[in-house]
Amino acid sequence: MTVLSKSLLAALLAATALTACGKKPSEAAAAMPAPQVSVATPLKDTITDWDAFTGRFEASQHVDVRARAGGFLQSVNFSDGQAVKKGQLLFTLDPRAAQAALASAQADAGLAQSALERGDRLIKDQAISQAEYDKLKAAVGVANAAVSARRLDLEFTRVTAPTSGTVSDRKVDAGNVIAGGTSQADILTTIVSTNPIHFNFEASEAQLLKYQREAEKNGGRVEIRLQDENDYRWTGVVDFKDNAINDGSGSVRMRAVVANPDGFLKPGMFGQARVEGSARYAALLIPETAVVSDGPRKIAYVVGADGAVVVKPLEVGEVVDGLRVVKSGLADTDQVIVNGIQRAMPGAVVQARLTTITRTAELISQPATARE
Repeated sequence: MTVLSKSLLAALLAATALTACGKKPSEAAAAMPAPQVSVATPLKDTITDWDAFTGRFEASQHVDVRARAGGFLQSVNFSDGQAVKKGQLLFTLDPRAAQAALASAQADAGLAQSALERGDRLIKDQAISQAEYDKLKAAVGVANAAVSARRLDLEFTRVTAPTSGTVSDRKVDAGNVIAGGTSQADILTTIVSTNPIHFNFEASEAQLLKYQREAEKNGGRVEIRLQDENDYRWTGVVDFKDNAINDGSGSVRMRAVVANPDGFLKPGMFGQARVEGSARYAALLIPETAVVSDGPRKIAYVVGADGAVVVKPLEVGEVVDGLRVVKSGLADTDQVIVNGIQRAMPGAVVQARLTTITRTAELISQPATARE
């Protein structure tokens, strides 16, 4: 007997058996039990929308340290990479030349003052003219100014930290003669201040508008994680938005201030940031697997009071801990199908078993079924 003959015989026997039992094939199919699915009511929570960015940390202050006067570099008074305080001594130049120049200027100032005192007596006796007396007074002023200038030169032999922060390595060793000045070659070292530290990133025009409208509500909170971190452990606040949008990229430069008390964050590091994009609001959450794509729209399957499957269009938000935020489209009492969606058809009757959605996106089965 051929395979086709065997199949035909099997079909005839099945039909005969059904007829003998008094049921038609369509009635037998109708007698099959409804498929089982798992349902849960949406999780209610208060959440915040976040926008993701990639950015780079930069020092809040970066200062090139230069000597304001030239001379023989006598000593270097810090270790490379050391944390320094504002006003701390970094370099010392040989002060002897400056001391001698100050002493000479003070002597000249003394002579000028003595000449003026003699002029005071002579002008009373009209022994000198007013013009000559005015020259004596001017000479005292010039001499005193020279003393102040030489005193500054002496102070400049001590190069101190202009700000607190972390000092780089020395660019010049003790024993060298430096010129002093403002050129790149005159830099002795650099200091960067990293507490707080800045985090710079680029935002779109649409995001900028949203932040400006929401600024009074949320304060521009920022959370950041480094390349080897899973959690957003660094927090800050947006404190700067550039005053113009870049014509080429259509983006705007923004900056957050981040506390960095132990100096762990270094300028140049990259970070993944999320910026608070809305005030906190009440929302419903369902598992991502319960959201079905129907062309351009998102839908969920809900079991009605009669056990039939109903389709509900959704307005969805971001994913939070594996759960999809549903902004509209569901009620908090809806029985959403979270497992067995492939067995559910719109309008078909199903057997619904109740589960519970947790904040960690887990489903906890209930001891009793919602519907059988």
